[in-house]
Amino acid sequence: MIQRLMQRKNLKYLLPLVVGALVVLGFKWFGPEEEKEAVIFSLVRDALTNVHLQPKEVGDALSEQVYENYLNTLDYNKLFLTQNEVDQLAGYKKELDNLFQLGDTRFFTLSYGLITRTIDASKEIYTQLLSEPFDYTLDERIGNNPESRTFARNNEEHVEFWRKHLKWRVLNRIYEKDRAQKEDAETDETVELKSFETLEIKAREKELELQNEWHEDLMDVSRLEWFGMYMNAYCEAFDPHTSYLAPQQNEDFELSMTGQFEGIGAQLKQDGDYITIERIIVGSACWRQGDLEAGDKILAVAQGEAEPVDVVGYKVRDGIKLIRGKKGSEVRLTVKKKDGARQVIPIIRDIVEIESTFARSTLLDGAVYDKKTGECIQESIGKTGYIRLPKFYVNFYDKNNHNAAEDVKNEIIKLKEAGVEGMILDLRGNGGGSLQAAIEIAGLFTGNGPMVQVKNFQSGTRAKNNRSSSVYWDGPLVVLVNEYSASASEIVSAALQDRGRALIVGPSKSTYGKGTVQNMFDFDRAVPASLKQLKPLGAIKITTEKFYRISGGTTQLQGVVPDISLPGAYDGIEIGEKEYENALAIDFVEKADFTPITQWEKQFTKAKKSAQKRVASNPAFTKYEAYADWIAEGDKDKWIPLNYNNYLGFQDSIKSASEAYKNLSKLNDSLGIVALDHHPTVATDSAQAEIYHKWYKGLSKDLVLREANIIVSELAQ
Repeated sequence: MIQRLMQRKNLKYLLPLVVGALVVLGFKWFGPEEEKEAVIFSLVRDALTNVHLQPKEVGDALSEQVYENYLNTLDYNKLFLTQNEVDQLAGYKKELDNLFQLGDTRFFTLSYGLITRTIDASKEIYTQLLSEPFDYTLDERIGNNPESRTFARNNEEHVEFWRKHLKWRVLNRIYEKDRAQKEDAETDETVELKSFETLEIKAREKELELQNEWHEDLMDVSRLEWFGMYMNAYCEAFDPHTSYLAPQQNEDFELSMTGQFEGIGAQLKQDGDYITIERIIVGSACWRQGDLEAGDKILAVAQGEAEPVDVVGYKVRDGIKLIRGKKGSEVRLTVKKKDGARQVIPIIRDIVEIESTFARSTLLDGAVYDKKTGECIQESIGKTGYIRLPKFYVNFYDKNNHNAAEDVKNEIIKLKEAGVEGMILDLRGNGGGSLQAAIEIAGLFTGNGPMVQVKNFQSGTRAKNNRSSSVYWDGPLVVLVNEYSASASEIVSAALQDRGRALIVGPSKSTYGKGTVQNMFDFDRAVPASLKQLKPLGAIKITTEKFYRISGGTTQLQGVVPDISLPGAYDGIEIGEKEYENALAIDFVEKADFTPITQWEKQFTKAKKSAQKRVASNPAFTKYEAYADWIAEGDKDKWIPLNYNNYLGFQDSIKSASEAYKNLSKLNDSLGIVALDHHPTVATDSAQAEIYHKWYKGLSKDLVLREANIIVSELAQ
């Protein structure tokens, strides 16, 4: 959850420290770049040591962690630096804490010179290696995890690793092109199959083109951008959600906070060498298309039918330039799914309307229908209201903007008027948002009183109360969550669970486990007018608070454990806050003053037992156990064969297994969905009607929603 502290009054904790630092810096001589870096370094240091919720001891342990963080950022794939360059950097491994205290940038200057020189030198290596065919009969292999590799000890090892790296990439391109042409030939007799030799030549030519583009992009990275990476090595040592935003990044962040997106409607993140789909924006172009999913890794981007551009190794900002485009134009993403399968996904670009992220509701009629004939095959078990909340938004800047709590309240009122007997609040994939919105939404079902506890360095621990005594729904309530329900979603789920107000239904382990709050400090507001020539300086997003359950427990790392757990695809792997080694630790506070609701205890106990039996005997759920094992196996480090015949078998086995689990979560029959009176129709808004129609269709086949509907109906009996 992010709050904004960009007003001058909120910089009072930072300004005295910064001014003091700048007085010291004023006695030194810097060039323009070095002066700006020194000021930013001092600002980041003072924010981390004086504003962060849990400042770390500045010593050798911190220095070593920063060093490892930065080395991974500099050369994650170990393609550029050799052990010789690493040894030059290693002399500072226990000195970075001292440089941090002094605001001394000499280590960065050294590292910047080394990485830019070795990146530049790599062009001669890959150009020479791609000038002739590789030997695809050799029985050799390469590891898929850069973290398990060591830096090359000498130039010979360095070139040898480049050879295997490029051979893998060329081999994969040959395989993909060969498979594509054979699939085309099955439906088109005119397709002429190209020989292996022809495919190999084209693959190397394309790889050289892509390596040249990547090399050019890396050489274009500015010194300030590299310095931003250095600053983030310090930030990440404090916790995974604290980060320095260089001026361009800060501008992009400001844009994302408006809730308006352009292009395909997917939120992207950097995952090592890959651009990965972090979240699908509800109602967006890729959401409507339906195939793109969170966790997909983008391998290539094509403009319609044009030749795809390989984006492995691209930064997110560079990938976005290819993915964005005019409304109505087509982009084709080649992605690698979590199960290892590759898929080309065509998406027609569009403008993502802000309404797509707002709360919406519909009516589940409780009956099940034959998907083809529409015939009722299972009688209604009662009408249930369904509310989907994609994020916790709030009208910070404009009184006319939407407010999540107000919108959810209005949806509840509409569903009550429709005569529902129970309600489902769906927070799956909701990564959070406004703390106040979370408090108020939990209060819609409980009335006034504490909903969460917050602790910061200024005022200690205090309860955050919902002030309204009005309860808008006091009937049966189920909250749906998954591994990506985080932050504000966990506040609502935990509050309703602690109060005994709702049954939480979700993954076999827990929700995401993020129990921290970040604030933004704009550095341009923290420097005196005498240094205005150095602006823009960027900003820092920094963890300043932790939140706790009203029971005294925490969602940090632990998340919210559902009352009813359902098997899922990712049961065998770690997802969420616990993936980060430097996540803030679990701790506890005193229980808040509240009285749990007891009227649902018997119904909850009965519903949990009933669901456990039902899930255990449901073939659709039991299939997930094998799928989860397969996903977990695929998540482990692997050796990739570089012999072509062996590579064919390796890839074909992945494809075969992925086909077996296709459409696992989609049912063959349909749950009845009833449009509410206020929903758009073709006559009133054809574009929005299409979005709603696709939404209904997805809900009707949703396995988890089907089970939640049964649970609610049992609570209503």
